[in-house]
Amino acid sequence: MAAKAEAIKILICTGTGGFASGAQAVADAFEAEFAKQGVEAKVGKRCDVVGTGCRGLCANDVLVDVVIPGQAAVTYDFCTPELVPQIVEQHVIGNQPIEKKVAGPYYTKFLEKQKRIVFSRCGTIDAESLDAFLEHEGFTGIKKAVKMKPAEVIDAVKRSGLRGRGGGGFPTGVKWGFCAATPGDTKYLICNADEGDPGAFMDRSVLEGDPYGLIEGMMIGAYAIGCKFAYVYCRAEYPLAIKRLQKAIDTCYEKGILGKDCMGLGFQLDMRIKAGAGAFVCGEETALMASIEGQRGMSRPRPPFPAVRGLWGYPTNINNVETFANVSYIFYNGPEWYAAIGTEGTKGTKIFALTGKVKHTGLVEVPAGTTMKEVIYDVCGGLLNNRKFKAVQAGGPSGGCLPEAALNAEVDYDSLIKAGAMMGSGGLVVMDETTCMVDIARFFLNFTRVESCGKCIPCRIGLKIMLEILERITEGKGQEGDIEMLQDMAIDIKKSSLCGLGQTAPNPVLSTIRYFRDEYEAHIKEKECPSHSCKSLLHFRVIEDKCKKCGACPKVCPVDAIEWEKGQVARIDLDKCTKCTSCYDACRFMAIE
Repeated sequence: MAAKAEAIKILICTGTGGFASGAQAVADAFEAEFAKQGVEAKVGKRCDVVGTGCRGLCANDVLVDVVIPGQAAVTYDFCTPELVPQIVEQHVIGNQPIEKKVAGPYYTKFLEKQKRIVFSRCGTIDAESLDAFLEHEGFTGIKKAVKMKPAEVIDAVKRSGLRGRGGGGFPTGVKWGFCAATPGDTKYLICNADEGDPGAFMDRSVLEGDPYGLIEGMMIGAYAIGCKFAYVYCRAEYPLAIKRLQKAIDTCYEKGILGKDCMGLGFQLDMRIKAGAGAFVCGEETALMASIEGQRGMSRPRPPFPAVRGLWGYPTNINNVETFANVSYIFYNGPEWYAAIGTEGTKGTKIFALTGKVKHTGLVEVPAGTTMKEVIYDVCGGLLNNRKFKAVQAGGPSGGCLPEAALNAEVDYDSLIKAGAMMGSGGLVVMDETTCMVDIARFFLNFTRVESCGKCIPCRIGLKIMLEILERITEGKGQEGDIEMLQDMAIDIKKSSLCGLGQTAPNPVLSTIRYFRDEYEAHIKEKECPSHSCKSLLHFRVIEDKCKKCGACPKVCPVDAIEWEKGQVARIDLDKCTKCTSCYDACRFMAIE
Protein backbone atom coordinates (compact mmCIF):
# COMPACT_ATOMS: atom_id res chain seq x y z
CA MET A 1 0.00 0.00 0.00
CA ALA A 2 2.85 2.38 0.79
CA ALA A 3 4.39 1.92 -2.66
CA LYS A 4 1.04 2.69 -4.25
CA ALA A 5 0.78 5.93 -2.30
CA GLU A 6 4.18 6.99 -3.63
CA ALA A 7 3.32 6.46 -7.27
CA ILE A 8 3.23 9.35 -9.71
CA LYS A 9 -0.28 9.55 -11.11
CA ILE A 10 -1.49 10.87 -14.41
CA LEU A 11 -5.22 11.50 -13.96
CA ILE A 12 -7.04 11.75 -17.28
CA CYS A 13 -10.70 12.71 -17.65
CA THR A 14 -12.30 9.67 -19.29
CA GLY A 15 -15.92 10.65 -19.00
CA THR A 16 -18.00 10.91 -22.16
CA GLY A 17 -16.73 14.46 -22.78
CA GLY A 18 -13.13 13.39 -22.27
CA PHE A 19 -13.41 10.46 -24.67
CA ALA A 20 -15.13 12.65 -27.24
CA SER A 21 -12.15 15.03 -27.06
CA GLY A 22 -9.54 12.29 -27.45
CA ALA A 23 -8.83 11.03 -23.92
CA GLN A 24 -8.02 7.49 -25.07
CA ALA A 25 -5.34 8.72 -27.45
CA VAL A 26 -3.83 10.87 -24.67
CA ALA A 27 -3.82 7.93 -22.25
CA ASP A 28 -2.18 5.67 -24.85
CA ALA A 29 0.43 8.36 -25.52
CA PHE A 30 1.38 8.53 -21.82
CA GLU A 31 1.70 4.74 -21.58
CA ALA A 32 3.85 4.64 -24.71
CA GLU A 33 6.05 7.54 -23.59
CA PHE A 34 6.61 6.02 -20.12
CA ALA A 35 7.75 2.77 -21.74
CA LYS A 36 9.86 4.54 -24.37
CA GLN A 37 11.77 6.70 -21.89
CA GLY A 38 11.92 4.17 -19.06
CA VAL A 39 10.43 6.80 -16.79
CA GLU A 40 9.93 4.60 -13.73
CA ALA A 41 13.64 3.81 -13.61
CA LYS A 42 14.56 7.48 -14.03
CA VAL A 43 12.27 8.85 -11.31
CA GLY A 44 12.42 5.86 -8.98
CA LYS A 45 8.64 5.65 -8.69
CA ARG A 46 5.85 3.78 -10.38
CA CYS A 47 3.88 5.86 -12.86
CA ASP A 48 0.16 5.13 -13.10
CA VAL A 49 -2.14 6.38 -15.85
CA VAL A 50 -5.57 6.62 -14.24
CA GLY A 51 -8.86 7.16 -16.04
CA THR A 52 -11.18 9.29 -13.91
CA GLY A 53 -14.68 10.67 -14.19
CA CYS A 54 -15.65 14.17 -15.27
CA ARG A 55 -13.87 17.17 -13.67
CA GLY A 56 -16.63 19.58 -14.60
CA LEU A 57 -14.79 21.92 -16.98
CA CYS A 58 -15.98 19.89 -19.93
CA ALA A 59 -15.32 22.56 -22.58
CA ASN A 60 -11.58 22.30 -21.85
CA ASP A 61 -11.14 18.55 -22.27
CA VAL A 62 -8.92 16.66 -22.42
CA LEU A 63 -8.04 17.54 -18.79
CA VAL A 64 -4.94 15.90 -17.32
CA ASP A 65 -3.59 16.12 -13.77
CA VAL A 66 0.05 15.31 -13.02
CA VAL A 67 0.20 14.26 -9.36
CA ILE A 68 3.72 13.93 -7.95
CA PRO A 69 3.85 12.70 -4.32
CA GLY A 70 4.25 15.56 -1.87
CA GLN A 71 3.24 18.19 -4.43
CA ALA A 72 -0.04 19.79 -5.44
CA ALA A 73 -1.64 18.40 -8.57
CA VAL A 74 -0.94 20.37 -11.76
CA THR A 75 -3.74 20.49 -14.33
CA TYR A 76 -3.28 20.71 -18.10
CA ASP A 77 -6.29 21.45 -20.29
CA PHE A 78 -6.81 20.93 -24.02
CA CYS A 79 -4.20 18.18 -23.74
CA THR A 80 -3.31 16.31 -26.95
CA PRO A 81 -1.09 13.29 -27.68
CA GLU A 82 1.45 15.69 -29.24
CA LEU A 83 1.88 17.46 -25.88
CA VAL A 84 2.47 14.25 -23.91
CA PRO A 85 6.25 13.79 -24.64
CA GLN A 86 6.90 17.33 -23.40
CA ILE A 87 4.88 16.78 -20.22
CA VAL A 88 6.72 13.53 -19.51
CA GLU A 89 10.18 14.96 -20.27
CA GLN A 90 9.82 18.34 -18.58
CA HIS A 91 7.31 17.72 -15.80
CA VAL A 92 7.30 14.04 -14.83
CA ILE A 93 11.06 13.54 -15.19
CA GLY A 94 12.29 17.12 -14.79
CA ASN A 95 9.76 18.16 -12.15
CA GLN A 96 9.15 21.45 -14.01
CA PRO A 97 5.53 22.09 -15.07
CA ILE A 98 5.03 23.53 -18.55
CA GLU A 99 3.68 26.89 -17.46
CA LYS A 100 2.32 27.88 -20.88
CA LYS A 101 0.23 24.71 -21.08
CA VAL A 102 -1.05 24.61 -17.49
CA ALA A 103 -4.74 25.48 -17.07
CA GLY A 104 -5.00 29.21 -16.46
CA PRO A 105 -6.36 31.19 -13.49
CA TYR A 106 -9.90 30.55 -14.75
CA TYR A 107 -9.53 26.92 -13.63
CA THR A 108 -8.74 27.98 -10.06
CA LYS A 109 -11.65 30.41 -10.18
CA PHE A 110 -13.87 27.67 -11.60
CA LEU A 111 -13.23 25.58 -8.48
CA GLU A 112 -12.99 28.38 -5.91
CA LYS A 113 -16.68 28.78 -5.03
CA GLN A 114 -17.60 25.17 -5.56
CA LYS A 115 -18.04 22.67 -2.76
CA ARG A 116 -17.60 19.26 -4.29
CA ILE A 117 -19.35 16.62 -2.20
CA VAL A 118 -21.10 14.38 -4.71
CA PHE A 119 -18.27 15.10 -7.16
CA SER A 120 -15.49 14.72 -4.58
CA ARG A 121 -14.39 11.37 -6.04
CA CYS A 122 -15.18 12.23 -9.67
CA GLY A 123 -12.00 13.31 -11.38
CA THR A 124 -9.76 12.17 -8.54
CA ILE A 125 -9.98 8.35 -8.49
CA ASP A 126 -10.16 5.49 -10.96
CA ALA A 127 -13.89 5.33 -11.62
CA GLU A 128 -13.80 1.58 -12.28
CA SER A 129 -11.66 0.56 -9.29
CA LEU A 130 -13.32 -0.84 -6.16
CA ASP A 131 -10.02 -0.50 -4.28
CA ALA A 132 -9.83 3.21 -5.11
CA PHE A 133 -13.41 3.65 -3.86
CA LEU A 134 -12.64 1.82 -0.61
CA GLU A 135 -9.61 4.09 -0.04
CA HIS A 136 -11.96 7.09 -0.11
CA GLU A 137 -14.45 6.08 2.62
CA GLY A 138 -16.26 3.71 0.29
CA PHE A 139 -18.96 1.56 1.95
CA THR A 140 -18.28 3.00 5.41
CA GLY A 141 -21.66 4.73 5.21
CA ILE A 142 -23.64 1.51 4.81
CA LYS A 143 -21.62 -0.09 7.63
CA LYS A 144 -22.71 2.74 9.93
CA ALA A 145 -26.30 2.60 8.71
CA VAL A 146 -26.84 -1.12 9.41
CA LYS A 147 -25.80 -0.58 13.03
CA MET A 148 -28.90 1.60 13.32
CA LYS A 149 -32.54 0.59 13.11
CA PRO A 150 -34.19 1.36 9.74
CA ALA A 151 -36.35 4.02 11.41
CA GLU A 152 -33.20 5.65 12.80
CA VAL A 153 -31.65 5.71 9.31
CA ILE A 154 -34.74 7.46 7.97
CA ASP A 155 -34.67 9.91 10.88
CA ALA A 156 -31.01 10.72 10.14
CA VAL A 157 -31.87 11.51 6.51
CA LYS A 158 -34.75 13.71 7.71
CA ARG A 159 -32.43 15.58 10.09
CA SER A 160 -29.93 16.14 7.30
CA GLY A 161 -32.57 18.10 5.39
CA LEU A 162 -31.81 16.32 2.10
CA ARG A 163 -34.44 17.05 -0.54
CA GLY A 164 -34.85 15.02 -3.71
CA ARG A 165 -32.61 16.34 -6.47
CA GLY A 166 -34.80 15.11 -9.30
CA GLY A 167 -36.86 18.28 -9.69
CA GLY A 168 -39.67 18.49 -7.15
CA GLY A 169 -37.46 18.77 -4.08
CA PHE A 170 -39.58 16.52 -1.87
CA PRO A 171 -37.86 15.71 1.49
CA THR A 172 -36.03 12.42 0.97
CA GLY A 173 -36.42 11.11 4.53
CA VAL A 174 -40.16 11.75 4.47
CA LYS A 175 -40.46 9.90 1.16
CA TRP A 176 -38.53 6.93 2.55
CA GLY A 177 -40.75 6.97 5.63
CA PHE A 178 -43.90 6.64 3.53
CA CYS A 179 -42.58 3.54 1.78
CA ALA A 180 -41.19 2.00 4.97
CA ALA A 181 -44.57 2.46 6.70
CA THR A 182 -46.51 0.67 3.94
CA PRO A 183 -47.16 -2.97 4.95
CA GLY A 184 -45.73 -5.78 2.85
CA ASP A 185 -42.63 -7.95 2.54
CA THR A 186 -42.02 -7.12 -1.13
CA LYS A 187 -40.83 -3.59 -1.86
CA TYR A 188 -38.78 -2.00 -4.64
CA LEU A 189 -36.20 0.75 -4.78
CA ILE A 190 -35.64 2.57 -8.07
CA CYS A 191 -32.90 5.01 -9.05
CA ASN A 192 -34.17 7.34 -11.75
CA ALA A 193 -31.23 7.90 -14.10
CA ASP A 194 -33.44 8.83 -17.05
CA GLU A 195 -31.86 12.26 -17.38
CA GLY A 196 -33.62 13.84 -20.35
CA ASP A 197 -33.43 17.63 -19.98
CA PRO A 198 -31.66 19.32 -22.93
CA GLY A 199 -28.14 20.23 -21.86
CA ALA A 200 -28.25 18.28 -18.58
CA PHE A 201 -25.67 15.58 -17.88
CA MET A 202 -25.14 15.69 -14.10
CA ASP A 203 -26.40 12.18 -13.38
CA ARG A 204 -24.45 10.74 -16.29
CA SER A 205 -21.22 12.14 -14.86
CA VAL A 206 -21.91 10.65 -11.42
CA LEU A 207 -22.60 7.24 -12.97
CA GLU A 208 -19.41 7.44 -15.02
CA GLY A 209 -17.21 8.89 -12.29
CA ASP A 210 -18.45 7.31 -9.04
CA PRO A 211 -20.69 4.27 -9.74
CA TYR A 212 -19.86 2.62 -6.40
CA GLY A 213 -21.01 5.76 -4.59
CA LEU A 214 -24.45 5.40 -6.19
CA ILE A 215 -24.59 1.73 -5.21
CA GLU A 216 -23.76 2.57 -1.59
CA GLY A 217 -26.43 5.27 -1.41
CA MET A 218 -29.00 2.84 -2.81
CA MET A 219 -27.95 0.16 -0.30
CA ILE A 220 -28.63 2.59 2.56
CA GLY A 221 -32.01 3.48 1.08
CA ALA A 222 -32.94 -0.18 0.57
CA TYR A 223 -32.02 -1.05 4.15
CA ALA A 224 -34.08 1.88 5.44
CA ILE A 225 -37.32 0.95 3.64
CA GLY A 226 -36.94 -2.84 3.96
CA CYS A 227 -36.32 -3.54 0.27
CA LYS A 228 -34.55 -6.52 -1.29
CA PHE A 229 -34.52 -5.55 -4.97
CA ALA A 230 -33.40 -2.34 -6.68
CA TYR A 231 -33.44 -1.05 -10.24
CA VAL A 232 -31.37 1.66 -11.87
CA TYR A 233 -33.43 3.01 -14.77
CA CYS A 234 -30.90 4.59 -17.14
CA ARG A 235 -31.41 5.85 -20.67
CA ALA A 236 -29.66 3.73 -23.28
CA GLU A 237 -28.03 6.88 -24.73
CA TYR A 238 -25.59 6.68 -21.79
CA PRO A 239 -23.54 3.64 -22.89
CA LEU A 240 -20.41 4.50 -20.88
CA ALA A 241 -22.44 5.15 -17.72
CA ILE A 242 -24.25 1.82 -18.12
CA LYS A 243 -20.99 -0.01 -18.82
CA ARG A 244 -19.24 1.33 -15.72
CA LEU A 245 -22.23 0.88 -13.45
CA GLN A 246 -22.74 -2.69 -14.67
CA LYS A 247 -19.07 -3.43 -14.05
CA ALA A 248 -19.40 -2.00 -10.53
CA ILE A 249 -22.55 -4.07 -9.85
CA ASP A 250 -20.83 -7.24 -11.13
CA THR A 251 -17.80 -6.56 -8.94
CA CYS A 252 -20.05 -6.01 -5.92
CA TYR A 253 -21.65 -9.41 -6.50
CA GLU A 254 -18.21 -11.04 -6.84
CA LYS A 255 -17.03 -9.47 -3.58
CA GLY A 256 -20.22 -10.24 -1.67
CA ILE A 257 -21.18 -6.56 -1.37
CA LEU A 258 -24.51 -7.26 -3.10
CA GLY A 259 -26.56 -10.42 -2.87
CA LYS A 260 -28.13 -12.54 -0.14
CA ASP A 261 -25.92 -11.23 2.68
CA CYS A 262 -24.52 -7.83 1.71
CA MET A 263 -20.98 -7.50 3.10
CA GLY A 264 -21.95 -9.95 5.85
CA LEU A 265 -24.10 -7.23 7.38
CA GLY A 266 -27.26 -9.31 7.53
CA PHE A 267 -29.44 -7.84 4.84
CA GLN A 268 -30.19 -8.81 1.24
CA LEU A 269 -30.17 -6.62 -1.86
CA ASP A 270 -30.13 -7.48 -5.53
CA MET A 271 -29.63 -4.76 -8.14
CA ARG A 272 -30.26 -4.57 -11.86
CA ILE A 273 -29.98 -1.95 -14.61
CA LYS A 274 -32.98 -1.30 -16.84
CA ALA A 275 -32.05 0.59 -20.02
CA GLY A 276 -34.73 3.00 -21.18
CA ALA A 277 -35.35 3.94 -24.80
CA GLY A 278 -34.95 7.67 -24.24
CA ALA A 279 -38.52 8.91 -23.73
CA PHE A 280 -38.45 12.14 -21.71
CA VAL A 281 -41.80 11.31 -20.10
CA CYS A 282 -40.22 8.21 -18.52
CA GLY A 283 -38.46 10.55 -16.13
CA GLU A 284 -41.88 10.84 -14.45
CA GLU A 285 -42.24 8.22 -11.75
CA THR A 286 -45.34 6.37 -12.92
CA ALA A 287 -44.28 6.35 -16.59
CA LEU A 288 -40.88 5.05 -15.51
CA MET A 289 -42.44 2.16 -13.61
CA ALA A 290 -44.66 1.33 -16.60
CA SER A 291 -41.53 1.13 -18.75
CA ILE A 292 -39.79 -1.22 -16.31
CA GLU A 293 -42.90 -3.42 -16.36
CA GLY A 294 -42.60 -3.70 -20.14
CA GLN A 295 -45.47 -1.37 -20.94
CA ARG A 296 -45.53 1.85 -22.92
CA GLY A 297 -44.15 4.71 -20.82
CA MET A 298 -47.35 6.57 -19.93
CA SER A 299 -48.28 8.31 -16.70
CA ARG A 300 -50.83 6.93 -14.26
CA PRO A 301 -53.20 8.89 -12.03
CA ARG A 302 -52.03 9.51 -8.47
CA PRO A 303 -53.07 8.54 -5.81
CA PRO A 304 -52.21 5.80 -5.19
CA PHE A 305 -48.64 7.02 -4.93
CA PRO A 306 -45.68 4.71 -5.66
CA ALA A 307 -44.89 4.43 -1.94
CA VAL A 308 -48.25 2.66 -1.52
CA ARG A 309 -48.76 0.98 -4.90
CA GLY A 310 -45.83 1.20 -7.28
CA LEU A 311 -43.84 -1.25 -9.39
CA TRP A 312 -45.98 -4.34 -10.13
CA GLY A 313 -48.39 -3.09 -7.48
CA TYR A 314 -45.86 -3.19 -4.63
CA PRO A 315 -44.63 -0.29 -2.45
CA THR A 316 -41.84 1.49 -4.31
CA ASN A 317 -39.44 4.32 -3.53
CA ILE A 318 -37.93 6.36 -6.38
CA ASN A 319 -35.10 8.90 -6.13
CA ASN A 320 -32.69 10.18 -8.74
CA VAL A 321 -28.93 9.64 -9.04
CA GLU A 322 -27.82 12.83 -7.31
CA THR A 323 -30.12 12.16 -4.35
CA PHE A 324 -28.70 8.69 -3.72
CA ALA A 325 -25.16 9.98 -4.27
CA ASN A 326 -25.67 12.45 -1.41
CA VAL A 327 -26.92 9.79 1.01
CA SER A 328 -23.61 8.03 1.64
CA TYR A 329 -21.90 11.33 2.53
CA ILE A 330 -24.59 12.01 5.13
CA PHE A 331 -23.56 8.78 6.83
CA TYR A 332 -19.83 9.36 6.37
CA ASN A 333 -19.97 12.68 8.18
CA GLY A 334 -23.30 12.80 10.02
CA PRO A 335 -26.64 14.50 9.33
CA GLU A 336 -25.67 17.61 11.31
CA TRP A 337 -22.64 18.16 9.08
CA TYR A 338 -24.85 17.99 5.99
CA ALA A 339 -27.56 20.21 7.50
CA ALA A 340 -24.95 22.92 8.15
CA ILE A 341 -24.44 23.36 4.39
CA GLY A 342 -26.86 25.39 2.28
CA THR A 343 -29.94 27.40 3.24
CA GLU A 344 -32.79 26.93 5.67
CA GLY A 345 -35.01 25.37 3.02
CA THR A 346 -32.41 23.59 0.90
CA LYS A 347 -29.54 21.75 2.56
CA GLY A 348 -26.32 20.50 0.99
CA THR A 349 -25.02 21.25 -2.47
CA LYS A 350 -26.57 21.22 -5.93
CA ILE A 351 -24.96 20.20 -9.21
CA PHE A 352 -25.71 22.34 -12.26
CA ALA A 353 -24.98 21.75 -15.92
CA LEU A 354 -24.24 25.08 -17.60
CA THR A 355 -24.63 25.41 -21.34
CA GLY A 356 -25.37 28.18 -23.79
CA LYS A 357 -23.65 31.57 -24.10
CA VAL A 358 -21.32 31.14 -21.13
CA LYS A 359 -17.51 31.06 -21.29
CA HIS A 360 -16.85 27.87 -19.35
CA THR A 361 -19.58 25.33 -19.95
CA GLY A 362 -19.70 22.18 -17.88
CA LEU A 363 -20.71 20.92 -14.45
CA VAL A 364 -20.48 22.83 -11.17
CA GLU A 365 -21.39 21.80 -7.64
CA VAL A 366 -22.13 24.71 -5.31
CA PRO A 367 -23.71 25.06 -1.86
CA ALA A 368 -27.44 25.77 -1.99
CA GLY A 369 -27.87 29.50 -1.51
CA THR A 370 -25.15 30.52 -3.94
CA THR A 371 -26.61 33.18 -6.21
CA MET A 372 -27.24 32.62 -9.89
CA LYS A 373 -24.89 35.53 -10.61
CA GLU A 374 -22.03 33.84 -8.74
CA VAL A 375 -22.55 30.60 -10.66
CA ILE A 376 -22.57 32.30 -14.07
CA TYR A 377 -19.95 35.02 -13.56
CA ASP A 378 -17.63 33.87 -10.77
CA VAL A 379 -17.58 30.12 -11.42
CA CYS A 380 -18.15 29.98 -15.17
CA GLY A 381 -16.45 33.24 -16.20
CA GLY A 382 -19.40 35.21 -17.53
CA LEU A 383 -20.75 35.38 -21.06
CA LEU A 384 -19.02 34.57 -24.33
CA ASN A 385 -17.55 37.58 -26.14
CA ASN A 386 -18.46 39.62 -23.02
CA ARG A 387 -21.91 40.19 -24.42
CA LYS A 388 -24.78 41.42 -22.28
CA PHE A 389 -26.60 38.85 -20.17
CA LYS A 390 -30.25 38.46 -21.06
CA ALA A 391 -31.71 35.42 -19.32
CA VAL A 392 -31.02 32.01 -17.87
CA GLN A 393 -33.34 29.05 -18.31
CA ALA A 394 -33.37 27.26 -14.95
CA GLY A 395 -34.89 23.84 -14.46
CA GLY A 396 -34.76 22.47 -17.98
CA PRO A 397 -37.74 22.50 -20.38
CA SER A 398 -40.09 22.52 -17.41
CA GLY A 399 -38.41 25.51 -15.78
CA GLY A 400 -38.57 29.22 -16.37
CA CYS A 401 -36.43 31.96 -17.91
CA LEU A 402 -35.04 34.45 -15.39
CA PRO A 403 -33.93 37.97 -16.47
CA GLU A 404 -30.95 39.99 -15.29
CA ALA A 405 -33.00 41.44 -12.43
CA ALA A 406 -33.32 37.92 -10.97
CA LEU A 407 -29.60 37.11 -11.09
CA ASN A 408 -29.30 37.59 -7.34
CA ALA A 409 -31.81 34.78 -6.74
CA GLU A 410 -30.28 32.04 -4.62
CA VAL A 411 -30.08 28.57 -6.11
CA ASP A 412 -32.43 26.82 -3.77
CA TYR A 413 -35.86 25.33 -4.34
CA ASP A 414 -37.97 28.05 -2.76
CA SER A 415 -36.08 31.07 -4.15
CA LEU A 416 -36.20 29.85 -7.73
CA ILE A 417 -39.90 29.00 -7.58
CA LYS A 418 -40.57 32.49 -6.18
CA ALA A 419 -38.60 33.99 -9.08
CA GLY A 420 -40.70 32.09 -11.62
CA ALA A 421 -38.38 29.16 -12.37
CA MET A 422 -37.51 25.93 -10.60
CA MET A 423 -34.43 24.01 -9.52
CA GLY A 424 -35.40 21.02 -11.61
CA SER A 425 -32.66 18.50 -12.14
CA GLY A 426 -30.12 21.31 -12.48
CA GLY A 427 -29.85 22.41 -16.10
CA LEU A 428 -28.95 26.08 -16.67
CA VAL A 429 -29.02 27.49 -20.21
CA VAL A 430 -27.44 30.94 -20.37
CA MET A 431 -28.67 33.39 -23.01
CA ASP A 432 -27.28 36.73 -24.21
CA GLU A 433 -28.74 39.69 -26.08
CA THR A 434 -28.83 37.74 -29.37
CA THR A 435 -31.40 35.28 -28.00
CA CYS A 436 -35.10 35.74 -28.80
CA MET A 437 -37.19 34.86 -25.77
CA VAL A 438 -40.27 34.09 -27.84
CA ASP A 439 -38.25 31.62 -29.88
CA ILE A 440 -36.80 30.09 -26.70
CA ALA A 441 -40.30 29.53 -25.36
CA ARG A 442 -41.20 27.94 -28.71
CA PHE A 443 -38.12 25.70 -28.60
CA PHE A 444 -38.79 24.30 -25.12
CA LEU A 445 -42.52 23.92 -25.72
CA ASN A 446 -41.80 22.00 -28.91
CA PHE A 447 -39.53 19.68 -26.92
CA THR A 448 -42.18 18.90 -24.30
CA ARG A 449 -44.87 18.52 -26.97
CA VAL A 450 -42.79 15.95 -28.85
CA GLU A 451 -41.96 14.11 -25.62
CA SER A 452 -45.54 14.05 -24.32
CA CYS A 453 -46.93 10.52 -24.04
CA GLY A 454 -50.25 11.83 -25.39
CA LYS A 455 -52.40 10.16 -22.75
CA CYS A 456 -54.25 13.23 -21.49
CA ILE A 457 -55.97 15.85 -23.68
CA PRO A 458 -54.63 19.00 -21.96
CA CYS A 459 -51.04 17.97 -22.70
CA ARG A 460 -51.63 16.30 -26.08
CA ILE A 461 -53.86 18.97 -27.61
CA GLY A 462 -53.16 21.99 -25.44
CA LEU A 463 -49.41 22.05 -26.01
CA LYS A 464 -49.93 21.63 -29.74
CA ILE A 465 -52.22 24.67 -29.89
CA MET A 466 -49.82 26.75 -27.77
CA LEU A 467 -46.95 25.77 -30.04
CA GLU A 468 -48.90 26.79 -33.14
CA ILE A 469 -49.51 30.23 -31.63
CA LEU A 470 -45.82 30.66 -30.79
CA GLU A 471 -44.80 29.58 -34.30
CA ARG A 472 -47.16 32.15 -35.81
CA ILE A 473 -45.70 34.86 -33.61
CA THR A 474 -42.09 34.04 -34.57
CA GLU A 475 -43.09 34.06 -38.25
CA GLY A 476 -44.51 37.57 -37.98
CA LYS A 477 -48.14 36.36 -38.12
CA GLY A 478 -49.04 37.05 -34.48
CA GLN A 479 -52.42 38.56 -33.65
CA GLU A 480 -53.86 40.75 -30.91
CA GLY A 481 -54.95 38.49 -28.06
CA ASP A 482 -52.32 35.81 -28.67
CA ILE A 483 -50.47 36.64 -25.44
CA GLU A 484 -53.64 36.41 -23.36
CA MET A 485 -54.60 33.16 -25.11
CA LEU A 486 -51.19 31.66 -24.27
CA GLN A 487 -51.53 32.65 -20.62
CA ASP A 488 -55.05 31.24 -20.28
CA MET A 489 -54.13 27.98 -21.95
CA ALA A 490 -50.96 27.63 -19.90
CA ILE A 491 -52.86 27.92 -16.64
CA ASP A 492 -55.52 25.44 -17.75
CA ILE A 493 -52.89 22.90 -18.88
CA LYS A 494 -50.97 23.23 -15.61
CA LYS A 495 -54.14 22.58 -13.62
CA SER A 496 -55.55 19.68 -15.60
CA SER A 497 -52.63 17.63 -16.96
CA LEU A 498 -52.18 14.16 -15.57
CA CYS A 499 -48.46 14.25 -14.77
CA GLY A 500 -45.56 16.59 -14.11
CA LEU A 501 -44.63 16.90 -17.78
CA GLY A 502 -47.89 18.60 -18.74
CA GLN A 503 -48.16 20.45 -15.45
CA THR A 504 -44.79 22.17 -15.93
CA ALA A 505 -44.50 22.35 -19.74
CA PRO A 506 -46.08 25.86 -19.95
CA ASN A 507 -43.54 27.32 -17.49
CA PRO A 508 -41.13 28.68 -20.16
CA VAL A 509 -44.03 30.45 -21.86
CA LEU A 510 -45.39 31.96 -18.66
CA SER A 511 -41.96 33.11 -17.45
CA THR A 512 -40.98 34.69 -20.77
CA ILE A 513 -44.30 36.54 -20.93
CA ARG A 514 -43.81 37.66 -17.33
CA TYR A 515 -40.33 39.07 -17.87
CA PHE A 516 -40.14 39.71 -21.64
CA ARG A 517 -43.67 40.66 -22.65
CA ASP A 518 -42.28 43.57 -24.69
CA GLU A 519 -40.62 41.06 -27.05
CA TYR A 520 -43.92 39.29 -27.64
CA GLU A 521 -45.57 42.64 -28.36
CA ALA A 522 -42.80 43.66 -30.78
CA HIS A 523 -43.28 40.43 -32.73
CA ILE A 524 -47.06 40.84 -32.85
CA LYS A 525 -47.52 44.60 -33.26
CA GLU A 526 -44.35 45.71 -35.05
CA LYS A 527 -43.52 42.47 -36.85
CA GLU A 528 -39.95 42.84 -35.53
CA CYS A 529 -37.71 40.50 -33.55
CA PRO A 530 -35.75 42.75 -31.12
CA SER A 531 -33.01 40.12 -30.82
CA HIS A 532 -32.74 39.69 -34.61
CA SER A 533 -33.15 35.96 -34.21
CA CYS A 534 -36.42 34.97 -35.91
CA LYS A 535 -35.53 34.32 -39.55
CA SER A 536 -38.87 35.35 -41.02
CA LEU A 537 -38.44 38.83 -39.54
CA LEU A 538 -34.78 39.39 -40.47
CA HIS A 539 -33.35 41.94 -42.89
CA PHE A 540 -29.55 42.10 -42.74
CA ARG A 541 -27.30 45.10 -43.24
CA VAL A 542 -23.85 46.22 -42.05
CA ILE A 543 -23.75 49.39 -39.94
CA GLU A 544 -20.81 51.26 -41.48
CA ASP A 545 -19.77 53.32 -38.46
CA LYS A 546 -19.70 50.20 -36.25
CA CYS A 547 -17.88 47.91 -38.71
CA LYS A 548 -14.23 47.41 -37.68
CA LYS A 549 -13.34 45.94 -41.10
CA CYS A 550 -11.99 42.83 -39.35
CA GLY A 551 -13.24 40.28 -41.87
CA ALA A 552 -14.80 37.97 -39.29
CA CYS A 553 -18.21 37.89 -40.97
CA PRO A 554 -17.23 36.67 -44.47
CA LYS A 555 -15.25 33.82 -42.91
CA VAL A 556 -18.36 32.32 -41.33
CA CYS A 557 -20.84 32.95 -44.15
CA PRO A 558 -21.74 29.52 -45.59
CA VAL A 559 -22.97 30.89 -48.94
CA ASP A 560 -20.35 33.61 -49.61
CA ALA A 561 -23.00 36.32 -49.42
CA ILE A 562 -20.64 38.85 -47.80
CA GLU A 563 -18.30 40.91 -49.92
CA TRP A 564 -15.21 42.20 -48.11
CA GLU A 565 -11.67 43.36 -48.83
CA LYS A 566 -9.00 44.15 -46.28
CA GLY A 567 -9.53 47.62 -44.85
CA GLN A 568 -13.03 47.87 -46.34
CA VAL A 569 -16.48 47.79 -44.79
CA ALA A 570 -18.26 44.48 -45.40
CA ARG A 571 -21.36 44.37 -47.61
CA ILE A 572 -24.12 41.75 -47.58
CA ASP A 573 -25.59 40.52 -50.87
CA LEU A 574 -29.25 40.17 -49.90
CA ASP A 575 -29.99 38.03 -52.95
CA LYS A 576 -27.56 35.36 -51.73
CA CYS A 577 -28.23 35.75 -47.98
CA THR A 578 -30.05 32.80 -46.39
CA LYS A 579 -30.62 34.58 -43.04
CA CYS A 580 -28.62 31.95 -41.16
CA THR A 581 -27.38 34.57 -38.59
CA SER A 582 -23.80 33.24 -38.69
CA CYS A 583 -22.42 36.72 -39.42
CA TYR A 584 -24.53 38.29 -36.68
CA ASP A 585 -23.28 35.76 -34.12
CA ALA A 586 -19.65 36.17 -35.23
CA CYS A 587 -19.58 39.98 -35.09
CA ARG A 588 -18.19 41.07 -31.72
CA PHE A 589 -18.94 44.73 -32.42
CA MET A 590 -22.68 44.42 -33.09
CA ALA A 591 -22.06 45.97 -36.50
CA ILE A 592 -24.59 43.75 -38.27
CA GLU A 593 -28.19 44.78 -37.89
